[in-house]
Amino acid sequence: MTRNRTALGVVLIVVVVLATGIYLWRVGGPSGATAATAPADGAAITLVDQRDGGDTVASVDPSATDGTRTPTGLRCQRIYTAGGTTVCLRVAGIGPSFEAAVFVGGAVVKSIPLPGVPSRARVSASGKIVSWTVFVTGDSYASAGGFSTRTGYFDLRSGEVVESLETYALTVDRTAHTASDVNYWGMTFEADDTAFYATVGTGGRRWLIKGSTATRTAATVRQGPECPSLSPDGKRLAYKKATKWVGRWELAVSDLATGVETVIPGTAGIDDQAAWLDDSTLAYGVPSQQTGVPGVYRVAADGKSEPVLVATAASSPVPAR
Repeated sequence: MTRNRTALGVVLIVVVVLATGIYLWRVGGPSGATAATAPADGAAITLVDQRDGGDTVASVDPSATDGTRTPTGLRCQRIYTAGGTTVCLRVAGIGPSFEAAVFVGGAVVKSIPLPGVPSRARVSASGKIVSWTVFVTGDSYASAGGFSTRTGYFDLRSGEVVESLETYALTVDRTAHTASDVNYWGMTFEADDTAFYATVGTGGRRWLIKGSTATRTAATVRQGPECPSLSPDGKRLAYKKATKWVGRWELAVSDLATGVETVIPGTAGIDDQAAWLDDSTLAYGVPSQQTGVPGVYRVAADGKSEPVLVATAASSPVPAR
């Protein structure tokens, strides 16, 4: 997601997303004034149904292989729900333009214009903070035809919108960092709604960072991990990492107390911010090598079993809460 990642295949993915957005707006624009409630058993996974190029949000049984999908009434490119709050990154107008629609109690409480194509979405466990990452073009440091990322968040308690983490004071390897080519992506929050993890890319390298919304600072933890996702109990961090060759990732889980890392077998090719279904299970999307269309899988976080297919032609999995 940094300026060095401008390979033709990635650019084509962005072009496809843009074309899809244009189509969706022409056939009706954003839909779904309210968010549907989760099934009573709470066992379902919410995801974006991408069959026929669509963006319908649906719920599925995570124990079934490509089972029945029940539409929720929303249309989103990315979605996440936690603590009674849902963030839906969706088409907002022609062009296309995009927005982060924030739902509480089934109704939109905030719509935030986005500067680019949706990529990642998260809500803190309490439901008090929502974040997003988008692809943007035109940054002065980006190569011709390339793109960068921008990550922002909305604090429901104060009403504050932070449009980009690039305003934060960044420390790289214990040294103040002021380079202009800084890209953030993939926030995930600790239980205090203040501390967070994310990825930063700069100078051709990618770092796991830990930051604070209270002090507006961030510092690198170590190189490599991307798109972190904190477990519900706050003890483990899942992320994708390049383990065999540059540009191809696998899912890994790190124990924050011991530092022990487990690479999850069968997850090669993941390009997603995995979601914890519970303290022991993850869900994520991975694009097909043949078509490029993602499918959703679930897998145990202990690395002792292979992933299980949940849904083909789908993305953005999250536990229905």
